[in-house]
Amino acid sequence: MRNVTETVKQLIIINVLFFIGTTIVGDPAYKFLAMFFPENQDFRGWQIITHMFMHGGLMHIFFNMFALYSFGSALEHFWGGKKFLFFYISCGLGAAALHTAINYYYYQEALDIITANGFNKADVVALLNQGKINTQWKEILTVTQFNDFTSAFGGVMVGASGAIYGVIVAFAFMFPEAELSLMFVPIPIKAKYFVPGLVLIDLYMGVSGQSLFGGSGGGGIAHFAHVGGALFGFLIMWYWKKNQFNGNRWN
Repeated sequence: MRNVTETVKQLIIINVLFFIGTTIVGDPAYKFLAMFFPENQDFRGWQIITHMFMHGGLMHIFFNMFALYSFGSALEHFWGGKKFLFFYISCGLGAAALHTAINYYYYQEALDIITANGFNKADVVALLNQGKINTQWKEILTVTQFNDFTSAFGGVMVGASGAIYGVIVAFAFMFPEAELSLMFVPIPIKAKYFVPGLVLIDLYMGVSGQSLFGGSGGGGIAHFAHVGGALFGFLIMWYWKKNQFNGNRWN
């Protein structure tokens, strides 16, 4: 790949190797490396890192790696590999943190209602861990609460998208006048407008539970993970700009 920087190249290689490996191994690899809800019996501590290298399909990894190549190399060129890698991983962790926090809110809200109606928490969690539900829960929860509750507990998070959103935010922070465009909206828009608009769309989709391409449920996309990665990317960039003359160096 032309003009790709070393750390970005290594990240792309690792992601591709993970994708090939999990394609061969199948579900056991996803169960081991994708990120589960903390109260799910399949959650493991290392998943907060390994989920960033997992992807749900060919188009998923293609778009993420293309964005990493397109925006990440420009950042690494100016920052160096160590600083870029720190930023990338931090944004991925930030994405996981917000995604989990939102899921915990949905989970706890519904669980409080269920236990207030006489159900034991331990029994509820045990049933969920068996991949089952009690149909009586549907009678005391709204449809939205029930769907959010079960998807929060049983859903998995995969992909580099959260880290990528942080990278895109950093790119817009450093190159605000650069013109960007989406494949389905081939109109060049300056990064300082394009990136905030993209994040706001994700925030709206996450809050409304809608998918950009129609339907409901967000289309299986972890919108709040995108927002989390973007938010952490912005906060880190803001902090670095504020302290850019403090004499600290990375390389």
